[in-house]
Amino acid sequence: MKYMATYDLMETARNTNQWLGASARAMAAYPIWGMMPNPVFNLIDAWGRVTERSFARMVEKPDWGIQAVVGSEGRDHTVQCQTELKRPFGDLVHFRVQGRPTMPRKVLLVAPMSGHYATLLRTTVASLLPDCELYVTDWHNARDIPVSAGKFDIEDYTLYLVEFMRHLGPDTNVIAVCQPVPLALAATAYLAQEEPEAQPRSLILIGGPVDPDAAPSDVTDFGRRVTMGQLEQLAIQRVGFKYAGVGRLVYPGLLQLASFISMNSDRHGQAFFDQIMRTAKGEAAEHDKHNRFYDEYLAVMDMTAEFYLSTVERIFKNREIGRNAFSIAGRPVDIGKITTVAVKVVEGAEDDISAPGQCLAALDLLTGLPESKKAAHLEPGAGHYGIFAGRSWRNNIRPLVLDFIDANSGDAAAARGSKSRIRLASAQGAET
Repeated sequence: MKYMATYDLMETARNTNQWLGASARAMAAYPIWGMMPNPVFNLIDAWGRVTERSFARMVEKPDWGIQAVVGSEGRDHTVQCQTELKRPFGDLVHFRVQGRPTMPRKVLLVAPMSGHYATLLRTTVASLLPDCELYVTDWHNARDIPVSAGKFDIEDYTLYLVEFMRHLGPDTNVIAVCQPVPLALAATAYLAQEEPEAQPRSLILIGGPVDPDAAPSDVTDFGRRVTMGQLEQLAIQRVGFKYAGVGRLVYPGLLQLASFISMNSDRHGQAFFDQIMRTAKGEAAEHDKHNRFYDEYLAVMDMTAEFYLSTVERIFKNREIGRNAFSIAGRPVDIGKITTVAVKVVEGAEDDISAPGQCLAALDLLTGLPESKKAAHLEPGAGHYGIFAGRSWRNNIRPLVLDFIDANSGDAAAARGSKSRIRLASAQGAET
């Protein structure tokens, strides 16, 4: 089958490197080497440990790793990740905090489907949990979904968001990060047309390509240069025999990872060299900074071919959201129909993926929304990752987001308790 052999070849190469790392560790651990101490054995062991761990992570879904959250009374509450709605291509999960009253802020955090799992937003989730009743979209790896489950493109993605919003109710506050920003906007407009009473209360759009032409970047330039036929030939393969989705056309996670690393190959190469040396000297730890970052960065997932190709063609090339020309099953979705949902746009001044202006374009499309319900924030010095994780998110953006939710909720109790819980969560985040 077309490109199935290539998919299996990539998996074979990954598996071989994982095996080589494990073999190097085993060889360096032979007791006989203790009779002739030599630093080369420490280096072999260190190379094996780093190599085995790195290649093993590429096919493992990371755990959320959020065990407890501190309540307003100062004591720990255990956290359970429960599936609220289960669907073939993605679930709606609820982070239920045991022993804590239901929080007045109900938040749906829409995670990107762009090569990494929803756990990429782990720190975002952890920072919102003290103040919110939190729900997250947990997208599935396409390689694990049988062909019999059918297709999944950007229209299907949008309808999933519509279903999740409808299920959670009109008191929901939606936060979309990166890739899903234009589709979350479209899903809200779809509800405004079809079921106005099911619209969310507020919509926060963080660093997404609503109109890629508003501020061209390397990402948008690539989308312009490559034709759809070239892209299909370069990026699309069929899932091999090892996984349940055998035969499904996908954009493989391993191929995406190769692209990610090639963009900053010198920096990644130096990071792994330094980690090998630290491991050889006994200075590395299981959960040190390197492992925390690369355990997540290397864990990649396949996207369905139709989702990837329709994103490039309809969002980047044709600018269907940016031109307010998006449709679902041939039915136009008019963003101007949004008239009651408060919308806030957040961008990073140093964002080189969704450059400043691409997300801000959403406010111009909201022709039916009063100016009093629109807001925007440009975070100085923040790159793409920084606007939803790290110091910029924790200290500046997150408090603004919660204040925006409160200002449009009419819930005085939530607003009164906001400041103290923000300070508590920010202090906890600074410790980590």
